[in-house]
Amino acid sequence: MRRYGWVIWVFSTLGFLFSVPGQTMGMAVFTDYLIEALTLSRTELSIAYLVGTLLSALCLPRAGRLFDVHGGRVMMAGSSILLALVLLYITQVAELQSFAGGSVAAGWCLILIGYFGVRFLGQGVLTSASRNILLIWFVKRRGLVSGVRGVFVSLGFALAPLLIAMLIAARGWQGALWVMAIGLLLFGVLAWIFVRSAPEVTPVAPSTNRGESEGSSQSGHTLAEVKRSSLFWLYASSLSIHALFGTALTFHIVSIFEQAGRSSAEAFAYFLPAAVCSTVVNLIGGYWADTRRLKPFLIVMLASFLFGAGGLVMLDTTAGYWSLAIGFGCGGGLWGVISNLAFVRYFGTRHLGEVSGLNTALTVSASAVGPAVFSLGLDGWGSYDLPIYLCMTVLMGLLVWAWVQPAPE
Repeated sequence: MRRYGWVIWVFSTLGFLFSVPGQTMGMAVFTDYLIEALTLSRTELSIAYLVGTLLSALCLPRAGRLFDVHGGRVMMAGSSILLALVLLYITQVAELQSFAGGSVAAGWCLILIGYFGVRFLGQGVLTSASRNILLIWFVKRRGLVSGVRGVFVSLGFALAPLLIAMLIAARGWQGALWVMAIGLLLFGVLAWIFVRSAPEVTPVAPSTNRGESEGSSQSGHTLAEVKRSSLFWLYASSLSIHALFGTALTFHIVSIFEQAGRSSAEAFAYFLPAAVCSTVVNLIGGYWADTRRLKPFLIVMLASFLFGAGGLVMLDTTAGYWSLAIGFGCGGGLWGVISNLAFVRYFGTRHLGEVSGLNTALTVSASAVGPAVFSLGLDGWGSYDLPIYLCMTVLMGLLVWAWVQPAPE
C-alpha cells in the first residue's frame, strides 16, 4: 500500500481524459449538430459558448475552496457525475426548445446553460481536482509524475476529436453524449471507491506510508495573501497569455494559414510536430524541474512562445512554419510543467484548491476571449497581424518581468 500514490496517478490521468466533454476540442465536434438542432447561427452559438465559459470562470475560485474543504475524492467523483448529467441535459435541449415555443432566444439560453455546465465541471472542477490531488500525494517526483501523466493526456486529447466523431457516426450526436455520460458516471463511482484525498486517509499503517506521502504535510499561504503576491500574478498572467494566444491560434488555424498562403492540410499538419515537441519537453522538463528552480523554466517558456509568435508573423516561409511549431510546441510543454508545479511550490498545499482555482478562472477566461480578439482583429484590420503583435508585446513585457522578479521557493 506504500505505492498507493500510483493508484491516485491513474485516477488523476483518467480525470483529465474524462474532462474532454468540457474542453474546447471535445465540445467543438458537436458544434454543427447543435447549430442544426437549435436553428442557431454559428455566431450565436459561439457567443453562447463564450458567455458560458466566462460565467464558469467566475465560479471556479469558489469551487477551489470546496476542494480544500472536501478533498479530491469528493470533487472528482461529484464533478464527474454532475458533468454526466449536464451531457444528458444537452441531449434534450432541442426538445426543451420546442417545449418553450421553439424560439431562437430559448435555444440560445438553453445551450448557454449546457455550455456553462460542461466548462465549469469539465475544464474547471474536474481538471483542477485531478491536477491538485496528484500534487498532494507526490512531493519529490511531482514534476516527473506530472510529465508522465502529460504524455497520456496529450495523446488522449489529440485523439479525442477523432474518437468522438467516430462515436457520432455510429450512434448520432445524442447517442454519443449518452455514451460519454455513462462513462463519466462509472468513473465517478470508481473515483468515490478508490480515490483518497490525501495520504493520511489511506488505509495503511503509518510506518509504511512514507516516501511519496510526504505530501501529507499541509501548509501554505491563504488566498488573500496570494492575491497580494506579485509572483502569483506573474505566473498566472504568463499561463493566461498562452491560453489566450494558443486557443485563438487553434480556433482560427485554417484561416490564419490561408492568409499566409498555406492550405488547410498544412494547417492541420502543424499540430503533429507541435505535439511531439510539447510531449518531449513536458516529460523532460518535468523531470528536471524536480531538482531545479522554476524561474528559468518560466523564462524559457515565455521566450519559446515569443519565438513561435515570430514564426507566425512570417508563416509564409518554411522558417516561420517551423519556428511556430517548435516555439509553441516547446512553450506548451513547459506550460504544462509550470501549471502543475508553480502554485504548490510557491504557495503550499493548504489552500491549493483556492489558489489554483483562481488561476484556472483566469486561464479559462483568457481562452474564451482569445478567439474573439483575433476575430475582431480580422474584421477590423483585414488580417491577424494586430492581435499577434499585441500578444507579442505582452509576452515581451512578461519576459522582462520574469527576469527581474524575485522568486523564492
